[in-house]
Amino acid sequence: MNLYDRYVLPWVIDFACGIEPVQRQRAKIVPRAAGRVLEIGIGTGRNLPFYDHARLEKLYGLDPALQMHRLARKRMQQAGLEVELVDLPAEQIPMADGSFDTVLTTFTLCTIPDAAAALREMRRVLKPGGKLLFCEHGAAPDASVRRWQDRLNPLWKPIAGGCNLNRDIPGLLRRGGFRLDELEQQYLPGPRPLTYNYWGSASAAE
Repeated sequence: MNLYDRYVLPWVIDFACGIEPVQRQRAKIVPRAAGRVLEIGIGTGRNLPFYDHARLEKLYGLDPALQMHRLARKRMQQAGLEVELVDLPAEQIPMADGSFDTVLTTFTLCTIPDAAAALREMRRVLKPGGKLLFCEHGAAPDASVRRWQDRLNPLWKPIAGGCNLNRDIPGLLRRGGFRLDELEQQYLPGPRPLTYNYWGSASAAE
C-alpha cells in the first residue's frame, strides 16, 4: 500500500462521503436496518449516527481497508454503538448462511472488485425474508452523462480508492441474485457524472 492510500485516501473519502447531499441519502436508508445487521464497507463509520438503536440486535461492519478503522472506532464511541469489525473483503464474508436480518451497503458497490460475487455472498448470509438495503451511486440514464462517466472512469478510479463512476447498480443487484423490491433514483446536487444515485431495498430472488 502506498503512502497516498494509507494516509491521504481515508480523509479524502471521509470528506467526500460526508457532504450534506450524501448524508441526507444515508438518513433515508440506514435507520431501516433491523435485527442482526451486516454493514458492507463500513469504512470510516459515516453511517453509524443514523442507526436506530432500538431496532438493532447486533451490528457487524465488514471492510478490508484497515486504515479506515481508526475513524470508524471514533464514530462508534460518538454514536454509542458496539460494532464487531471484520477486516475482509465482501467477496469473502466469514459468516454462516442465513446469519443476518439486514445487509446494508452504501456507496460501496462502486469499489468492490467483483461486485456481483460480493452480492451473492450478501444473499447467502441473509436469513429467509431478510432485506438488503442499498444506497449507491452509479451509471446515469442520460447518454451524454454516461459518456462522461466512461471517459472519466480510468482517471477517477486510481485517485478515489478504486471507485467506479459507471456501474449499473440495478443490473449488479439482479446478477447477485436479488429481486428489487424498492428502487428510487435521481441526481444529487453536484457534477452529474459523479452524482447519480440509486437507493431502496432488495430480497433474495427465487
